Amino acid sequence: MRNRIITLLTDFGTRDHYVASMKGVILGINPRSTLIDISHQISIHDIQEGAFLLANAFPFFPEGTIHLSVVDPGVGGPRKPILVATSRYYFVGPDNGIFTLALRREKVKQVVTLTNKKYFLSRVSSTFHGRDVFAPVAAHLSLGIRPEAFGDEIDSWESLRIVEPEKKGRELQGEIVHIDAFGNLISNIDENTFFDITRSHHFFIKVGRKRIHGLKKGYWEGNEGEVAALIGSGGFLEISIRERSAQELLHIKRGDKITVQIIERVR
Repeated sequence: MRNRIITLLTDFGTRDHYVASMKGVILGINPRSTLIDISHQISIHDIQEGAFLLANAFPFFPEGTIHLSVVDPGVGGPRKPILVATSRYYFVGPDNGIFTLALRREKVKQVVTLTNKKYFLSRVSSTFHGRDVFAPVAAHLSLGIRPEAFGDEIDSWESLRIVEPEKKGRELQGEIVHIDAFGNLISNIDENTFFDITRSHHFFIKVGRKRIHGLKKGYWEGNEGEVAALIGSGGFLEISIRERSAQELLHIKRGDKITVQIIERVR
């Protein structure tokens, strides 16, 4: 079965020719492919941010979609180029942990290191594998070429270190793992973990110097400029300020702590 949907996620931005070059390569090999941009505004060289955005986008695509992700500060170095086949999708990109969060949700069937130069461009630059290696591989894959044709199967690959929320007594301690374009502070505390500890209890949430009592249903609740906690669309606890940037007003950065503190049991 041919899989013609290919998503692209990079830190290339849109000012330069890089993204267009990759799309040109893909369309030159498979003119019928459908190309979808997840994002090209990943902070430069920020593999963790790329992994987060990919993990929040990929499961909403049809099965068989090819996810091409290039945040690659080690391009041209010893890191391997890989293709990952799961039970539902394909992932193409550098073996540097970019797929860590996505693969936690998937059943990995096969991982191949890309060594068959038949499926690369004829001239491979040491600085642009997105165009010369990953784009043509994704395009050939979309034509129905089997994963094993691209190289040898491997049984290990790189993963990012993932910080999990930790329960300590009457506290649940997490951290801010992403700040979106609106300045919303997204934590690593998922909704199941949050509700497991807060159910039937009064609690407050502390981030920076701010204490927040209770949980809102959405961004619309509360007054303009009010700090609020809610469960966002990705299923994680986040902090927002209505019609303002929580990042700017609270002076929070990625990696800062967020704590859920239990006060007492609800009677």
